[in-house]
Amino acid sequence: MTSLQPGDKAPSFNGIDQDGKKVSLSSLKGKKVILYCYPKDLTSTCTVQACNLRDHHKTLVKKGYVVIGVSPDDEALHQKFRAKHALPFTLLADTDQKILKAYGVWGEKSMYGRKYMGVLRTTFVINEKGIIERVITKPRSSEHAEEILDPAY
Repeated sequence: MTSLQPGDKAPSFNGIDQDGKKVSLSSLKGKKVILYCYPKDLTSTCTVQACNLRDHHKTLVKKGYVVIGVSPDDEALHQKFRAKHALPFTLLADTDQKILKAYGVWGEKSMYGRKYMGVLRTTFVINEKGIIERVITKPRSSEHAEEILDPAY
């Protein structure tokens, strides 16, 4: 579980998106950022979450947000995921888990009694000054945009 809290400065990051373009937190200064960290492209829960953000993307943009997903998948898989589900936002390929580790969401997980390292699904809402406003741990994938838009959710 991440140790980052609202009021903390968001860790800087540099990543490569699905098209091979560099994306950094500093390049987004002055914009509100939804940085959602998820385990794997083209899997059921991750697809539900991404499609929920897609379906509410226009509302999120109207509210001034830039949506960025980050997972350990590579650029090619991100391209496939975006194309298959018409995702209108950036997906960062964090194959070395530098961003995920900086945000404290790369950790031990357990499934069917087997322990392994993976992404602890978490979303960070970062303000225009690079300060974390909200940390949503274990987001509800099918209602994720609503969680982001309504702090009381």
